[in-house]
Amino acid sequence: MRLWARARVRRLSWAATAPLSVAYAGILAARSAWWKRYARTPPLPTVSVGNLTIGGNGKTPFTLFLAARLRQRGLRVGIVSRGYGGQASRTARLVSDGQHIMMTPREAGDEPVMLAKSFDGPVAVARRRIDAIELLANRGLADAVVLDDGFQHVRLGRNLDLLLINQSLGFGNGWLLPAGPLREPVGATQRADAVVLVESFGWGSSSINLPPRDFMRGKQVLYARLLPLALTYSESGNWRTAPLMVDGRRVVAVSAVANSTGFHAMISALGAELLRTLDYPDHHEYSPGDWQNILAAARQAEMLITTEKDLVKLERFASAELPLYALRLTVAMEAHDERQLLSLIMARIQPPEPSRRAANLWKIQGGTTIGTESGSA
Repeated sequence: MRLWARARVRRLSWAATAPLSVAYAGILAARSAWWKRYARTPPLPTVSVGNLTIGGNGKTPFTLFLAARLRQRGLRVGIVSRGYGGQASRTARLVSDGQHIMMTPREAGDEPVMLAKSFDGPVAVARRRIDAIELLANRGLADAVVLDDGFQHVRLGRNLDLLLINQSLGFGNGWLLPAGPLREPVGATQRADAVVLVESFGWGSSSINLPPRDFMRGKQVLYARLLPLALTYSESGNWRTAPLMVDGRRVVAVSAVANSTGFHAMISALGAELLRTLDYPDHHEYSPGDWQNILAAARQAEMLITTEKDLVKLERFASAELPLYALRLTVAMEAHDERQLLSLIMARIQPPEPSRRAANLWKIQGGTTIGTESGSA
């Protein structure tokens, strides 16, 4: 991240990574062409939430927001994740059935367990995400699926592709990894059915000029805000919430995320005195030694604040000697934007009226159709 931000200062170092970015672009193009040709259609209607850059776009909070809103519409919605960092995602596994969490962060990965602790519906993981969707379908646990971080997973067909873009980060320096933060070329936005511009609390002004640039022309553009909602802490393995009382408190921030800039900015904007930031590699598996180092760095602090995806791994170390909290985030949308988003999704995941009548007839005649009660395919 420092290299990308200081490309002019470290021009020689950055230039050494540019050929790798060009090679990466070629690999991505070949991969995308291959998987588009052999893409498979999942057995449940699927809405994908993803981004083009690493970290800082709010895709996991947005996945939770969207799944919760669809459940309020009467759909039995499940969440499917790749399970990055987990040891058991080669085969489809159920992280949660909506009531009981069945896997550890080591097995499932940190994000799926965090999702399971925050969502009252089923969560499943698999390296081939279609296997996880099939698992939910076969067990009759869901009528529809929200796919977390699915924009690059082109081998899986989907009913709707939502692309999230952080308004402050934009596309960084515009280069692909490793010379920049892009996971795909900007032209990949053409695959999106709708673009959601996300404004993060505490960050600077937008880096995206409006009206929309060429990459968003012809796309439905919606707006969302990523806001701190509360503090989360662990009590005997159960998560509780506390008010956002950090103003004037001495805080050390701990995280293992792809881009911690927004996390730090939020804590500072809430009025905390940020004494130190401890950044670990994305999906880092914390050890007892790490915890001792964290405590040593926080001797002058009144509280430790981490992310919810880190809390699932740090909660086992928490003790009374120093309060450990996670910053719980929420997504907010203006009423008209939320209505447009949900209307677009419902139009894509619900079959036309004749198809629904045929599905109900099939059920009456003794067949089985998943989700006919809620009117979804």
